[in-house]
Amino acid sequence: MTDAATFHAGLIVIDGLEYSNWSRALFEELRAGGVSAVHATAVYWEDARQTLALLADWNRRFREHGDLIRPASSAEDIRAAKREGRIAFILGAQNCSPIEQDLGLVEIFRRLGLAVMQLTYNNQSPLGGGCYEAVDSGLTRFGREVLREMNRVGMIADLSHSGEKTTLDAIEHSSRPICISHANPNFFHENIRNKSETVLRALGQSGGMLGFSLYPLHIGGAGRSLEDFTAMVARTADLIVVDHIGIATDTVRGWPDSVLE
Repeated sequence: MTDAATFHAGLIVIDGLEYSNWSRALFEELRAGGVSAVHATAVYWEDARQTLALLADWNRRFREHGDLIRPASSAEDIRAAKREGRIAFILGAQNCSPIEQDLGLVEIFRRLGLAVMQLTYNNQSPLGGGCYEAVDSGLTRFGREVLREMNRVGMIADLSHSGEKTTLDAIEHSSRPICISHANPNFFHENIRNKSETVLRALGQSGGMLGFSLYPLHIGGAGRSLEDFTAMVARTADLIVVDHIGIATDTVRGWPDSVLE
């Protein structure tokens, strides 16, 4: 092995967000590439009952492909997967729809393996304002209650698709660090889903984390160069400290265009 390959083989490599149409072939690709863990989107718009069915699907995957993948609910689970030569999957929801408007469902879904939940997905939710809303409501009263409960049970709050005020409110009110799992700085590409320097500074100062996205809409299209991207990473590291950045590819492999649209 080359020095670079040896170095990579010793790392715990985490992809901070993927939404792929999962198959054994994709699991094998991840293992061959040296990926240790993936935060996988399990839920977009589904309600509580539909979310239970999706978690059951994941339980089936863990049984059928147990030689390649395992569930992860803690950092130790990720370290164990690395030792075992398997990929740890951290399950997340890109919306708060699974809890409907029932605070008690936060703990239930955390116990069932849902480790990450976004407070909004583009639009207004019962918890806060989405990034596509003309007016950002900020964190709602129910949103503060849900965030407090997420903190209590150890569910990570993700503000990737939230508006600026809602994101800053969540950083302020959360007793644990939040994440913006998949987005880029607006100084790299001006896009409604990317984040301002105000948000990035607050995120870093609070101990939170940003995952750089490779999704075309977040980087300005397929024409951006590797040099552009790495320069953006370096500038962000100077802004919020390298400990608070990661990679979240936002990969959507295996889906037809109709699903993505």
